[in-house]
Amino acid sequence: MAMQYSFSGWSWRLAMEMLLALCFLVLLHANPSSARLLVNRSRGISTSTKQVTRRNLVENGLGQTPPMGWNSWNHFGCDINESVIRETADAMVSTGLAALGYRYVNIDDCWAELNRDSEDNMVPNAAAFPSGIKALADYVHSKGLKLGIYSDAGNQTCSKRMPGSLGHEEQDAKTFASWGIDYLKYDNCENNGIKATDRYPPMSEALLKTGRPIFFSMCEWGWQDPATWAKTVGNSWRTTGDIEDNWNSMTTIADANDRWVSYAGSGGWNDPDMLEVGNGGMTTEEYRAHFSIWALAKVWAGPLSDNKVAVILWNRSSSNATVTASWSNIGLKPGTMVDAKDLWANSTQSSVSGEISAELDSHACKMYVLTPKSP
Repeated sequence: MAMQYSFSGWSWRLAMEMLLALCFLVLLHANPSSARLLVNRSRGISTSTKQVTRRNLVENGLGQTPPMGWNSWNHFGCDINESVIRETADAMVSTGLAALGYRYVNIDDCWAELNRDSEDNMVPNAAAFPSGIKALADYVHSKGLKLGIYSDAGNQTCSKRMPGSLGHEEQDAKTFASWGIDYLKYDNCENNGIKATDRYPPMSEALLKTGRPIFFSMCEWGWQDPATWAKTVGNSWRTTGDIEDNWNSMTTIADANDRWVSYAGSGGWNDPDMLEVGNGGMTTEEYRAHFSIWALAKVWAGPLSDNKVAVILWNRSSSNATVTASWSNIGLKPGTMVDAKDLWANSTQSSVSGEISAELDSHACKMYVLTPKSP
């Protein structure tokens, strides 16, 4: 199956970036009003603000920053094969995304046969992955990228088209490691009513035993508030159910992540689910807001380097509005003069002081990086 990309009115490079960028970037803080959302609030930016200190308790050395990459599910669902994965890896490199830090090419559900083999091993679907997963991993690695795969902490996966790993954790972890897998998304279907706190640690331990660093992405849907306990188990944890390609779903998930801000940090991240950008259910402006909020999430609770500040002005109302962020809102000292880089327009306002404002259409946003000028 050849992959084709068509985005009316978008630059090709930007369209590719938006489609391929999986939401691994992690939403740390959101506190919207009915009309606007200001991010990087003073509690996260002010140098006098108490910072949350966390220790990475998953001893795989991964997740020091939120991982970036692509996942097959939101666009392809079960209609995947090795050609799709190879072409995606090629596109990650040719578009320049790999050079920007996008590393993971992740296979989601439906990659395996329904039944295990005679030795109880998971088996790649012969029609979709005739070369096997090991050969595919070798190809992805040859591009300087990493390959991810999917399983489930239950008897079957959510598609019910392949087995889950419940009760087979060590065996499946060894299989994944032998194939050269770098990332495991671990879902929550068909779980026999067993608590997540009992089902997820065995796979975490099994992955560690293989000796291969494998990023462990816990897709528990937020049922047992994994942010409160999963930092000892995984490198990331889903905080909500699945995202859908519409405005209400996207904003609801953004809002839901507010309560978990203090639990995320180096080694373990809140996961608000993947980007839907490019799949057709929202407008261009809504997709820009979606991408901006997810992308800024990794610095939502702290400053950028060199004393820069990132901020989104987001009009969530159903009509046009002027949205303003004053310096007191975002932790800048009164009188600070900044150059304001508009990341979507690729333009800069020079010598801005006191506040930054924008007139925004309904659901639109502006995303700025503010660079303080020398006195």
